[in-house]
Amino acid sequence: MLSTCCVSCPAKLNFGLKVLPKRLDGYHDIESIFSTISLCDELEVKVTGTKDSCAVTCDSMELPQKNTITSTYAAFKELTGIELPGVSVNIRKHIPAGGGLGGGSSDAAGFLKALDLLCRTNLSTDAMNDIASKVGSDVFFFLRCDSNSRGCAVVTGRGENVRPISRRDDLHFLLIFPGLHSSTKEAYDLVDRHYEAGGILEYPQLDSLEEIYNQKVQNWNFVNTFTDVISSRYSIIKQALFDLKKAGALFADMSGSGSTVFGVFDSKAALLNAQKKLGSDWSMCSTF
Repeated sequence: MLSTCCVSCPAKLNFGLKVLPKRLDGYHDIESIFSTISLCDELEVKVTGTKDSCAVTCDSMELPQKNTITSTYAAFKELTGIELPGVSVNIRKHIPAGGGLGGGSSDAAGFLKALDLLCRTNLSTDAMNDIASKVGSDVFFFLRCDSNSRGCAVVTGRGENVRPISRRDDLHFLLIFPGLHSSTKEAYDLVDRHYEAGGILEYPQLDSLEEIYNQKVQNWNFVNTFTDVISSRYSIIKQALFDLKKAGALFADMSGSGSTVFGVFDSKAALLNAQKKLGSDWSMCSTF
């Protein structure tokens, strides 16, 4: 048995995110394009001498006792029914927590792949998805990503329906991290209130998402349900969107439930020029 496994866990951006009203089971169906970017967390998973234990450390933040890593470990044990080796997991965190970039879900997917390798269980796709369903809706997508961060897909259902599409190589992204932790629960609560109040947004049709993605960026009409409700509560989100567009972004939106805001550029020169303009106003402003 291998004793150590290192995994890169990429962040994702959402191009459009339609959140439908809450289902009877408490989940929300979504319609979105997910795409990985080169920003990654790094996981080092080591087998320890203590059976059935999962110790998690993170270099930049204190994690709650129950987190996506420990939840994955518990779900893996329940599904396989085997006596698991103890593991220690060290996370070198680069993806901002509460940023709408899927860091916790990506870490969970990377850890699940590492466990499968270390334990030689060779789990099927269905088994992997069963574990993902117990951990988080974005985990399904990250399980489909390869090690080169080339994942791009139309994602529907609660996140379990992942249809891979070709990822564009001509897009450049400027991300602003406004220093705000956006709670996913709070974001969904705000969306639920939006629907209860009769709120309506116009979205592209699901079957047109891939076609829109492949158009010129300036023609994109993607809509993120969360953007209006979150930016209405936190003006810093609205300011970041305004600044990106003023700096030349062809498209700008919030990723996921926020708080990361991204701008899309069609050339490296335009990207770097925007970063130069915004760098003095936004301390956390990075290109990808």
